[in-house]
Amino acid sequence: MINQYEMVIGLEIHAELKTQSKIYCSCSTQFGSDPNTQCCPICLGLPGTLPILNEKVVEYAIRAGLAMNCSIATKTKQDRKNYFYPDLPKGYQISQYDQPLCYEGYVEIPLKKGTKKIGIQQIHIEEDAGKLIHTKEGTFIDYNRSGVPLIEIVSKPDLSSPQEAKQYLERIRMILLYIGVSDCKMNEGSLRCDINVSVRKKGDIHYGERTEIKNMNSFSYAVKAIEYEAKRQMQVLEEGKTIIKETRRWDEKSQCTVPMRKKEEAEDYRYFPDPDLPYIYISEEQIERIKESLPELPNEKKQRLMSTYDINGDDAELLIANPKIGQFFEETMMYFSNSLMAVNWIMGEGFRLLAEKDKETEIFPFTAMQFAEFLQLIEDETISNSIGKKVFEKMWNAEESPSHIVERYGWKQISNPQELESIIHEVLSQNQKSVEDYLSGKKVASKALMGQVMKKTKGKANPRKANEILKKRLKEKIS
Repeated sequence: MINQYEMVIGLEIHAELKTQSKIYCSCSTQFGSDPNTQCCPICLGLPGTLPILNEKVVEYAIRAGLAMNCSIATKTKQDRKNYFYPDLPKGYQISQYDQPLCYEGYVEIPLKKGTKKIGIQQIHIEEDAGKLIHTKEGTFIDYNRSGVPLIEIVSKPDLSSPQEAKQYLERIRMILLYIGVSDCKMNEGSLRCDINVSVRKKGDIHYGERTEIKNMNSFSYAVKAIEYEAKRQMQVLEEGKTIIKETRRWDEKSQCTVPMRKKEEAEDYRYFPDPDLPYIYISEEQIERIKESLPELPNEKKQRLMSTYDINGDDAELLIANPKIGQFFEETMMYFSNSLMAVNWIMGEGFRLLAEKDKETEIFPFTAMQFAEFLQLIEDETISNSIGKKVFEKMWNAEESPSHIVERYGWKQISNPQELESIIHEVLSQNQKSVEDYLSGKKVASKALMGQVMKKTKGKANPRKANEILKKRLKEKIS
């Protein structure tokens, strides 16, 4: 059944902008303050108040638009989107409807084979609503978030799988972080999305009826929600029924989407130009100035890392995923030349410890120079890879250099040939059974002997040199 259908997916991503004040007033946008302590008559929608547009919001939106290859409108307006909900104090949201600030853009997402261009219909500015807090005592409203500036990034229906949707979400998040317009903290609600899903028979040029899944704040939940909703729609069509155009939500507990309400159309919101806000005029000079201020973007950085440091596309993709990690890698390369070794340690022990210890910071707690010093200790065979893992973890918690850590714990690798000869002589004399097994043709016995060497030296024997000496002594016994 599933093979007969294809998915058509579009995303509406809402990103809170990293401005110090709200979009139409001077109230703070700081997260985590006590409820209703960052409000004023303007963001509460009290009678007689007038909004004044925050210029930084327009600048940030244009930065996002240019980074996503959009055209920028030189004349645009703001509209009232009318609906009634407790967290919307004015009874309408100030947004943009038919004249968005940015339009007709695209981003490229990486696939297993090449890339895919995902069209962006528009990026517009709008204000956020308040937040409902549900407790046993009842439902309360916190208006601190009311009036926080947003950009809404509306994709074209170019996504055809949950995995593509995830790649697109990750790429948008990456771009927003690179250009510095949003902190994209999904746990704080500063990045969330609505997902439009429909299915159709393969080869059909007409779109199927769509449903919208609201307020997804997790990439993994988004993937699950798309997978479930697409299969649900396929089943409905197979049963000869029709898809109801509705808004749904993802229920993590039951692992399914559930209906919320009938899907609204644009006319239901009764859009009209906000009479309290004048047209926004953008000059070509302003657009050019913002374009010149943009940093190197993820796709550009990926290509440069591959060519400059001779690393593959998958490694480069992981490095650019976090701007801080990518910068850390490049700073390390100023003091150390083995790029592949640096990448392997960053993606191995580095990512493991980040996941365990510092999920929020997403940055290593030591300098690139210290990391380069650590890598040099391994490359010079001062310490082994296994000891290196211990040193790396100590570096995470200690404010001292890797060399001092190695010295303090006595982890310096034994590389002196005479010392290794003596240790191996003892191991061979104490493990006659393994020696006899090796001489009888059981070559695997050499691994057991090598294990005894490492055990006797508490892992400090240089494995390469020790293995060379061990094989040499065993070969002598054969001859």
